[in-house]
Amino acid sequence: MSSIPALALACLVFVGTHFLLSHPLRPGLVARLGERRFQSLYSVVAIITFAGMIWVYGRIGDQAPLWSIGEPGWIAATVLMWFAAILLVGSFVGNPALPGARRVSEPRGVLAITRHAMMWSFALWAIVHLALVATPKAMLLDGAILVLALGGSVGQDAKKRRLMGARWHEWAAQTAFVPFARGLKSPGAFALVGGTLLFLAATWLHPFPVGIWRSIG
Repeated sequence: MSSIPALALACLVFVGTHFLLSHPLRPGLVARLGERRFQSLYSVVAIITFAGMIWVYGRIGDQAPLWSIGEPGWIAATVLMWFAAILLVGSFVGNPALPGARRVSEPRGVLAITRHAMMWSFALWAIVHLALVATPKAMLLDGAILVLALGGSVGQDAKKRRLMGARWHEWAAQTAFVPFARGLKSPGAFALVGGTLLFLAATWLHPFPVGIWRSIG
């Protein structure tokens, strides 16, 4: 099997196992293994399939980009990645969608911006990475992460609606699926500061200059 079809297969396995374990297979496996062992199984499968996808991606080697976004594109990418980092940090505070969470209160911080802050952070990363790298292999890898993030958000809504009933409807009615669809909201100081620090650290550690370090360097 040549490299691109192998990557496509690895991406399919990565996304497919996530959806299968998150939805149709979950109830039976939880009943048989228990919640803690199921979470361990889920994590192991996720790590193995993600590592396999990255390994195949790396084996392909360099490819010529299909387009170039230019300097305005780099500026937009920097802003989007900063926002993605803010969403990611803020998603760990007061999120009823996290494992074990039960209490639903008024959405605050990034969860007032979108109830799927963590998923949107991954989706934005995939969009930015695809736009900047612009290679065939990036289209597969980033496309897989984008499908998993947004498709997983839809599935998460359905699952929480089923499990939490009226409490989830009350929560969902106060926030949006798409960021800022219910108007401009503040992410809060914790998410803003923490996300900015994460963004600065991640872009500084990047293999080549990105973000603000690209202009500074």
